[in-house]
Amino acid sequence: MAKRYRIAVLPGDGIGPEVTREAVDTIRLAADVRGFSLEITPYPFGAEHYLKSKETFPPSALEEMRGHDAILLGAIGDPRLPVGLLERAIISGIRFGLDLYVNLRPVKLYAEHLCPLKGKRPEDVDMVVVRENTEDVYAGIGGFLKKGTPDEVAVQEMIFTRKGVERVIRYAFDLCRRRSRTKKLTMVDKANAVGAMDLWTRTFEEVGKDYPDIQQDHAYIDAACMWMVKNPEAFDTVVVSNMFGDILTDLGAAIQGGMGIAASGNIHPGRVSMFEPIHGSAPKHAGKNVASPIGAILAGQMLLEHLGESEAGGLVGSAVEELLASGTIRSTGTDSGVGTKEQGNLLRERVRRAVPS
Repeated sequence: MAKRYRIAVLPGDGIGPEVTREAVDTIRLAADVRGFSLEITPYPFGAEHYLKSKETFPPSALEEMRGHDAILLGAIGDPRLPVGLLERAIISGIRFGLDLYVNLRPVKLYAEHLCPLKGKRPEDVDMVVVRENTEDVYAGIGGFLKKGTPDEVAVQEMIFTRKGVERVIRYAFDLCRRRSRTKKLTMVDKANAVGAMDLWTRTFEEVGKDYPDIQQDHAYIDAACMWMVKNPEAFDTVVVSNMFGDILTDLGAAIQGGMGIAASGNIHPGRVSMFEPIHGSAPKHAGKNVASPIGAILAGQMLLEHLGESEAGGLVGSAVEELLASGTIRSTGTDSGVGTKEQGNLLRERVRRAVPS
C-alpha cells in the first residue's frame, strides 16, 4: 500500500496563498510520480481570518497539527494589524509550541547570474546555516515600564540554556558529518562583547570532542558577515544563535539570489516540523501574479526530505536548478517577467520530464 503523509498547510497572508498553491501542486506531483500521496489539511489562520473572527491561533489548531507529518507555511503579516501580532501568535506559537529548536537554512547558489557578488559561482556558495530557534531574545521575556512616557523603559532578556545550546550544536555537528562536503563547522557568536555567549563557546568546544573528524571553526557575528560576503566558499555548515542567525541568514539569502529563493525548515528531529519560505507576505504584490514561488517550492523540497522522501525532494531541487541555471528565470524577485503561476508550471514540467515514461 502506498504511503500517505498528512500535511497541514497555512497559506497565510499577502502573497502567501499564491506561492503556497504552487508549492503544494509541485510537491503533490513529485509525490505522485514517486508513488506516495499527500493528504492536505488547509488552515485559515492569518489576517483575513483574524479580522473576521478576532481569533489568532487557537490551542486546538496546534494540537491538530501535532497529528500531522509536517506543516507548510506561506507567509504571515498584514499592515492592517499591529506589528508582530500574528507573527508571534502563529509562527512563534508553532515554533515554541512544537519545540522546533532548529531553524535550518540552506544557502545554495543555483546560477551565477543570481549572485550579487562578483565572480562567485555555484560551487562557491553551498552552505547550510543551523540557527537556534527557541531561545535568545525571541523567548519573549521582558516588557515595558512607564510605557508612552518620557521615562519609558523597555527590557528584553537574552536567554540561553545549556540544553538548548548543546542540542542545536550537536545537530549541526551531525549535519556537517552527513553533508560530507568539507566537514567544517563554524560556530558564530559574540562572546567577546556578550558575556552570556561564553556558554556557546564552551559548549561548542566540549561537544566538539565527540566529533574529531569535523574541522571546528569560530567567528564573531560581525566578522562572519564580512567573510560571508568576501569568501562565501569558506563556509560549509554554520551554527549560530537565534537573533544573530536571523541576521546572518538574510545575508545568505541575498548572496544566493534574494529573499524570493530562500527556504527554511523549523525542525525537531523525529517530530512534526514546519517549512516555509523566508520572505514576508509582501501585501503590495498580492494578487498580481508577480511573486516568485521558488522559495515556497524549495520549502516543499525540504518538507519532502524531512519525510524521508529524498528522491521526490531531489526531483524538485533538480527542476529548480535547471530552471534557474538555464536562465529561463533571470531573477527571483517580482521583476523576473515570469509570473507566479507560470514559474510553477515551468517547474512541474521539468519534474515530469525527469521521470521516464
